[in-house]
Amino acid sequence: MRGRGWGHGLSCGAVKIRAVTLGFELPAPRVAAAPFERAAHFLARARQAFAAAGLEVQTGRAAGPDLGRTIERLGPRGLAGWAAETSAAAGAAGIDYLSLGRIPPVAHEVVGELLAPMLAAAGDRLFASADLVEGSLPSVAMAAACAHAVKALAARTPLGFGNLRFAATANCPPNIPFLPAAYHVGGPPRFAIAVQAADVAVTALSGPGGMSAIEDRLVEAFEAAAAPVERVALAVEAESGYPFVGIDLSPAPFPADSDSIAGALEAAGVERFGAPGTLYLAAMLTRAIRRTRIRRSGFSGLMLPVLEDAVLARRMADGGRASSLHELLLYSAVCGTGLDTVPLPEDISEAELAGAYLDVAALSVALGGKPLTARLLPVPGAQAGDPTAYTFEYFANSRVLPAAGAGAAGVLDRGQ
Repeated sequence: MRGRGWGHGLSCGAVKIRAVTLGFELPAPRVAAAPFERAAHFLARARQAFAAAGLEVQTGRAAGPDLGRTIERLGPRGLAGWAAETSAAAGAAGIDYLSLGRIPPVAHEVVGELLAPMLAAAGDRLFASADLVEGSLPSVAMAAACAHAVKALAARTPLGFGNLRFAATANCPPNIPFLPAAYHVGGPPRFAIAVQAADVAVTALSGPGGMSAIEDRLVEAFEAAAAPVERVALAVEAESGYPFVGIDLSPAPFPADSDSIAGALEAAGVERFGAPGTLYLAAMLTRAIRRTRIRRSGFSGLMLPVLEDAVLARRMADGGRASSLHELLLYSAVCGTGLDTVPLPEDISEAELAGAYLDVAALSVALGGKPLTARLLPVPGAQAGDPTAYTFEYFANSRVLPAAGAGAAGVLDRGQ
């Protein structure tokens, strides 16, 4: 890698960079330090390049490939030891967070039996995802396995926080820079960028004008904010030889009102997030993102993580007016990433969780392969309406959403 001159003379932009994420082949079955050291060197140099342009990179992340071949080589029982060694090697090299990659739907037994103890033992660095779609159909077996794993991981980690590091996914492409969904397509290393740009949406949607004018202003604002990031990334690509896949322009929020997507939608004209008209605005915001002339990757749509958005967290906590899991899923039909960081009661059943995963996968398939994820957080000891008590800097506390009290038990009994 040539290491000089990245970002020289480039101006800064308005968005914050949540992560630079490098996808590469994780060494297996033997874990070697060199690939992680090369990845860490690249991430450090990229961070320096963005800093030289006035752009702070919050985290440097890495992602491995689809894990089907690795599981075949290691066997299910060898996966946990390999994961622990891999996480340690990434940490020793200086990589902030690592996604092992995506577990294929045929490996549902690995998810059901091994995922929870593997992630619980690995500490806060390690992430993973599991694919809910087998062929062109939602996998009943994988939905059941994810539900079992989530319940077990909730019980094994304080406040159930381990489930932050696992997501069930449907039709997610490679090179998404957000974890846990990130995985590598294979071949040479590639990098993508995740941004924290909810404040850009807040400013654009708060201004005057009709809806068409607001949408045009959003396009211009996202382009202006992302252009400096793209320029530095292209310089990094030229100097490193690692392909730049693009920027995931999903405007990730931060737990402050000035960085809230729910707040932005309210500024645009709905009286309260979730009121009639919210779906219309969600679709408009996503359409604006996809009109941008920026090299994009990943979801590049509206992102509604309940516990990462201050206004959304408050709206979910409003007494007697809290939305349900499936109300949130409605917005994924036109915009975002699915169900993300949703706090749920400890006693939610595996049948209900599995039904939610099947619904996410079914929506993804019905919409022609729309990328969706589900990151659900049963909270140990909590019932619906209880306040959450997380101390994570990227979380705004809310209340535990209600469970339906019914699920897809009969579907699970029938199987595929």
